[in-house]
Amino acid sequence: MALNVVWSPDYTAHDVPDHHRFPMGKYQAVADRLVADGIVSGPESFLAPIEAPARWLELAHDPDYVAGVLTQTLPEAVQRKIGFKVTEPISRRARLSAAGTTLAARMALEHGAAASAAGGSHHAAREGGAGFCVFNDVGVAASVLLAEGVIKRALVIDLDVHQGDGTARIFADDDRVFTLSVHCEKNWPRRKAMSDLDVGLPEGTGDTDYLAALSDALDTVLAGPVPDIVFYNAGVDPHADDRLGLLSLSDEGLLARDRMVAERVMALGLPLCGVLGGGYSRDIDALARRHAGMFRALAEGL
Repeated sequence: MALNVVWSPDYTAHDVPDHHRFPMGKYQAVADRLVADGIVSGPESFLAPIEAPARWLELAHDPDYVAGVLTQTLPEAVQRKIGFKVTEPISRRARLSAAGTTLAARMALEHGAAASAAGGSHHAAREGGAGFCVFNDVGVAASVLLAEGVIKRALVIDLDVHQGDGTARIFADDDRVFTLSVHCEKNWPRRKAMSDLDVGLPEGTGDTDYLAALSDALDTVLAGPVPDIVFYNAGVDPHADDRLGLLSLSDEGLLARDRMVAERVMALGLPLCGVLGGGYSRDIDALARRHAGMFRALAEGL
């Protein structure tokens, strides 16, 4: 069975300059890599999202913040915290990313696994965005499915190198969503949230120790209450060459990580929805290859 992958050319906001710390060009590069590797049969095979309506976004975010993004009228201080000037292309991109993860989640429920070639905007909390994250797409998707009664429980496995603080805060008082974050303890954000399970790793952690810690964490979360869906943030910024990472995984270690998550989750028959997450190498081609590992791992499990 082919893996359903959600992607839009507007996942790339073209008004962000190439020298920006956020490598906006990776979204097109990932799509091209998925086609080149045969994970997606051709550009026409991507599923296309439509912009998330405000009522979806307001399930995870303050309505005034949502309105400010949709009308591009956020205060300058809020835009500085996000790290982007919130223009129309950035606003549209954020709405499409939230909708893309929601669509991928619906496809995962139907087919066993699916992914969005964007998403993982886990620093955006209920009150607003931060750290290049405008809307928390996993927060929106899980909230929409819960509100519709499509699911009763969700698990978030966040393996971006930075703690999934926004997701943890959105669901802090909601026992229907369990949040796991495996991250570099001394990396940003300096002020951590409290996930349901946090695994903070020391700087320089490499493949062997990382995979052992992840295995233990998966043992814990998969032995708990059974979720109706699992969201997987597969950020590749734990890589040794990542500019913002501080961990030391290799390409092989990242792929082993992705396969471990896919195999352990899918062996239990749990629907798995993957999202891209962080990755900040200046080498866009290398970055796209690393991100493609998550899609490969999910496709292998179908």
